[in-house]
Order: sequence, then structure tokens, then C-alpha cells
Amino acid sequence: MAELKKSGLVVLGGRSNVGKSTLLNSLIGTKIAITTSKPQTTRHVIQGVIHDPRGQIVFADTPGIFKQVPDRLTAKLNEKARDALDGIDAVLYVVDPTRHVGDEEEAVHRMVKALKIPKIMVINKSDLRRPYIDEYLAWSDEFTLVLEVSALNNRGLKPLIDAVMDLLPIGVPLYPDNQITNIENKFWLEELIREKVFTGLYEEIPYSTTVQVEETSRREDGTVYIKASVLTTAPRYKKMIIGSGASKIRGIGRAARKELELVTGDKIYLDLDVQVDERWADRFE
Repeated sequence: MAELKKSGLVVLGGRSNVGKSTLLNSLIGTKIAITTSKPQTTRHVIQGVIHDPRGQIVFADTPGIFKQVPDRLTAKLNEKARDALDGIDAVLYVVDPTRHVGDEEEAVHRMVKALKIPKIMVINKSDLRRPYIDEYLAWSDEFTLVLEVSALNNRGLKPLIDAVMDLLPIGVPLYPDNQITNIENKFWLEELIREKVFTGLYEEIPYSTTVQVEETSRREDGTVYIKASVLTTAPRYKKMIIGSGASKIRGIGRAARKELELVTGDKIYLDLDVQVDERWADRFE
């Protein structure tokens, strides 16, 4: 019988834009979750796996909690974030001390405080000036441990991994040795293209959009062909996404293709269009 080692599920919780997805990518050592500076970037619970001689840690990135709930999509994102806190072994409460504690942070803090499991407060952005750090340190007594990191610059990650490993129970691994995430290739492609939509468009447009990959195939010359559509909720948004002379959608396509080629090492042909689907958020799961 194989020797049992540490094994557990650890959720990265926090309000929107504190750096949870960047932290997940840095901990795993590769990009599995998309990152932008805009809220509602993370829409799914994405898991990343660390395989270590001491055992296995499964980190789960969650959507940020939003205090204001203006639409069905935001309500579903809040529900996903709350559901992710069930049945876990520990939580990393990620906070951003460059931002003042407000209503949104207070709401997340109440959720985390109520959990009866090991909790680590992860104070992110140690590479920046952090004028509000004392507001978060005031909660230190509620946590098993408080650690400071820079997810962007990979600072403080080893002590964080060591601390998490110490807190986990002994058990069977949740993933095979060669698997580092729960996401499939099609979903990853959709997410990476959506990241470029978020970074390439005006402030209000990305939240009306999602991406759907319809076909992937390898051609005889080795080129990987990807057919994908940006779905948006209204004709006026479609026009803005396409841009004058198709400048916007071409820019999104170039940025996505460049990163896909960098990550995969393949030559990519990305066939990208824009479609109106007023009800896509109703089908969001």
C-alpha cells in the first residue's frame, strides 16, 4: 500500500481584484487562470495542483465577491464563490493593502471569519506601497497565520506553500501525478481569448461578453486552427467590439494568437468573429 502523505483542498478567497488568479498562477508555476485589472475576470472555480514530496495541495481560485449585484451574472459569480468554501481543508484569504477596507471587503471578511478551518491571511503586493495594511493586520488574531507575498514577483511563495502543507491532513491525492489543473483545453482557450477581450476593450463592454470555441484542428502544415466567437448581448456592443475597420477585433485576435503561440509552441490560425446572443448569461454555469 502506498504511503499516505499530506493532501487537501485550499481555496483562495477574497474580494475582486486582490490578485487571487495571479497568485494561483505563481504558486503552480504556469498560467492556468486568466488575469486582468478589471473585476469579474474570474468566472469559474479553477483548480491548480502542487505536487510535492510531502504531498499534494489543490488550490482553488474563486470569483471575487461583489457587494453590488446589478445583474444575473454577478449573482451567479457570488454564488460560485460562496459554494467554493464548502468542504475545504483550509482557506487563503487574499487581501490587497493598497485598497481601503470597504463594504465589499467587510462582506468577504465575515464569510471567512465564520469558517471553522485553518485560515491564512495572505497580504499581497508586498512590492508596492501599502497605505492600508494596518486595517488588515487588525484582523490578525482571527487567523492561523498571516503572511506577506508578492504574487506578481513570486515573493514569499515558498513560506506560504510550507505553511499550507503543514496545515493539511494526511490523505489520498486528489489528482494524478501528471495533472496540474482541472480545466480542459477548450475552456483554457476560451478563457485566454476572453482575457484579451477584457484588456482590449472599453470599460463597460467586457462584462457583456463571453467566448465560445467552436472548432480546433491541426492542419497538414502543422498549424493549429481555432474557430471562436465573442458573444455579446447587444448589437451596439458588437459594433464596438469589432471597431472601426475591424481594428478592435483584429487587435484582440493578434494578442490572443501571440500568447497562444508563446505558450503552446505551435503556429496558430485564430478565426475570430463576434455574435450577438442576448441570453448567454442565462446559460452560464
